Amino acid sequence: MSEETVTRAAVVTGGSRGIGRAVCVALAKQGCNVVVNYCHGAEPAEQTAALCRAEGVDAVAVQADVSTAEGCKTLFDAAVNAFGRVDVLVNNAGITRDGLLLRMSEADFDAVLNANLKGAFLCCKEAARRMVRQRHGRIINLSSVVALRGNAGQANYAASKAGLIGLTKSLAKELAGRNITVNAVAPGLIETDMTAALPEAVRTGMLHSIPAGRAGKPEDVANAAAFFAAEQSSYLTGQVLCVDGGMAM
Repeated sequence: MSEETVTRAAVVTGGSRGIGRAVCVALAKQGCNVVVNYCHGAEPAEQTAALCRAEGVDAVAVQADVSTAEGCKTLFDAAVNAFGRVDVLVNNAGITRDGLLLRMSEADFDAVLNANLKGAFLCCKEAARRMVRQRHGRIINLSSVVALRGNAGQANYAASKAGLIGLTKSLAKELAGRNITVNAVAPGLIETDMTAALPEAVRTGMLHSIPAGRAGKPEDVANAAAFFAAEQSSYLTGQVLCVDGGMAM
């Protein structure tokens, strides 16, 4: 069958809530079947899958720890079993363990790098194996504006997100000849459960650094990810799109 007659399948890591949920729904609206990956909390993941099905596509929730090779293999085997293919990968899963450098433990540094960067590498490897055979694919990595400007107390998080940009650009060069694009989206301050937990003084300080004067919504990030997943962006690869209201300028 031609690409036009095949229903594309998308894998979204950390898809149970926040930005991940918005990305899943945006891809469903684009006509993709969706694999909603989660590590903890089956109920929110199933809710995301239900939102995707409401858009007229199929969706499954798959529990897997993508910071491990075994978890990534489980996820992609489940995706292929459900839909027969993987056309889009969105590496969204991530954690924070903030702290100033002199107080940051080695365990906290390793945990963030493993979840945010190593997990994306492992998922890219699993996805690329399948996309190379198809000679078609879209990989979107969720970075952050802190990758571009740093942030006190987030040396581990900023390093992981900066690493994602390097990974994105390197894989873009490796895979372009197989009709696979690799791009990154770098969100700024987005209204999620994670940012809602920030102290009010911290939120106010961050808002003052945003020329647009407001936080973004998960859908703002999801729209950018969906653009990179679409055929209209087939000549864009190795790019980093900041969705931040001008924060990183």
